[in-house]
Order: sequence, then structure tokens, then C-alpha cells
Amino acid sequence: MTEPQTSQVAIVDYGRGNLFSVSQACEQAGLEAVFTSSSKEIMAARAVILPGVGAFGDAMETLTKLDLVSPLRDIAASPKPLIGICLGMQLMMTESQEFGTHRGLGIIEGDVLQFDSSKGGSRAFKIPQVGWNRIYTGTPGFDDDDTGTESVTWRSPALEGLNNGEYMYFVHSYYPRPVDQRVVVSTTQYGGIDFCSTLSLGGVFACQFHPERSGPAGLRIYQNLARLITTPEAD
Repeated sequence: MTEPQTSQVAIVDYGRGNLFSVSQACEQAGLEAVFTSSSKEIMAARAVILPGVGAFGDAMETLTKLDLVSPLRDIAASPKPLIGICLGMQLMMTESQEFGTHRGLGIIEGDVLQFDSSKGGSRAFKIPQVGWNRIYTGTPGFDDDDTGTESVTWRSPALEGLNNGEYMYFVHSYYPRPVDQRVVVSTTQYGGIDFCSTLSLGGVFACQFHPERSGPAGLRIYQNLARLITTPEAD
């Protein structure tokens, strides 16, 4: 039997993501990436990216049919980097309330909730959130007038070199709510809600925004990933 070829990055192909944009970002960061739905290729890769757009329940159903749930959990339990993007971040949670209650991968304890338009106060806001918004480090509940451009030390090497208040590109109606706030790396405010926009636990890093669509700042995340997986600790 032919052994699966080892690649630097396996981009999980389960029909729920903008794979080409993710692949282009990897290429610009100097990473060799392959699209795959093979558990063997995923386990053999040096890092795994779980992208995603669309409905949570449908995505979990597809991952289950492809027999990828256990491999993704195994990757999360290892030192190997596992990166979740947008829906991929939400799938890492325990469950989602999108169109009913659906069980997730259970990598991060917590749930996924829909933005509540009633919490916007006097400010009308659209659901989904589509466009640029800022990510902040520190305690949720920041001042809207804060320029947030100071240099900070993030609690994840994936965001190294980014400024506090960096703009990223979001497209989503739901957001993750981790139980343990210690996994929260950045928060973002939308519709009167401070939500978790990036999280990190062990080798897991996940972001609600699309770094591949976020210009130079987003590309910096892929460059940081490239450095992570070429260090001895990632072997």
C-alpha cells in the first residue's frame, strides 16, 4: 500500500470552504499546501487548516460521513498546528444553536450563538456581519473611540507582529462563546456584543475572520504559521 505523501499543510476539503484563497495565502507565505479529504493525508501533514463557510449542521454531517471527526480531534490533541477559519472555528466548539442544536467537534468547550439584533440598542446593525472589523487583545469591553493601534504581545504566536485593533475581514451571522475565557486571544465588537474572534489552546488556533481575505495583516498570520511548522517543536 502506498503511504500518503507528507505535505506541510493539509487544507481539509469537505465542500464547505474557500479553499483556493486559503491555498493562495499559504503559497504567498511559502507553504506547500494540498486539498484533501483523506484522513491519512491529514494525519501525515505538518499542519492542518479547517476552513469553512455555510451551515454548522451540514458541515458536521459531512465531516462525519468522511470519517474526519476523530482525525481532527487527534490532531487537536497533538502538538501539531490545527487552524480553524470562520465556520472551521465554530466547528471546534461543543455545540451550535444554528437551526437547532448540533454537536460540534468538542475541541473547545463552548457554544455557537447567533447575533441578537435586539442587543444593538439605538444602533441598527446587519446580520450577517460582512466587512472589516477590528480585533483587540485584553479584556472584552473596549472603547469604540479607541484607535487601538499600539503594539501588543498577543497570547498566541499566530498573531505575532499585529497591532491591537488590527482590521480583519468578517463574514458571519454566528459567533463562538468559549466557556474558558483563557483560550480567548482576541475579541471583536459587533451589534453591542464583544465576541471571541480568535482563540488558542495548545496547538489549536482559530479565527472567526478570514485571514486570507484580510490583506497584509491576514497574510502575516500565514507567515507566522509558516515559522511555527518549520521549527523543531512542530516535528
